[in-house]
Amino acid sequence: MIKAARKWLTIKISSGLLIPFMVWFIINLVSVFDANNSQLVFFAPSVLTKILMSIFLILAFTFYTLTISEVFEDYIGSQKLKNAANRLLVLFSIVMTLLFLINLFK
Repeated sequence: MIKAARKWLTIKISSGLLIPFMVWFIINLVSVFDANNSQLVFFAPSVLTKILMSIFLILAFTFYTLTISEVFEDYIGSQKLKNAANRLLVLFSIVMTLLFLINLFK
């Protein structure tokens, strides 16, 4: 498969999978604002919550990285600058995802 087609397909699949996780995240975020301490203590350490949040974060950062990379492809003319920007973007995405996941499973 051509690299551009694989990238396009990955963007479409990750955006489709991101929709239900975004709905789940928004519903839980709203419920946390109205929750008392005992509800919050039950919700936060739940294994299901951690797994769903991990999947959500991985999908979100994958989608973020690929879509910003497309912007770089369209608007940066220099190939060296484009490659540097893409590498920094991927590095940032990996580091941030790992930091969020490490903090989530502490």
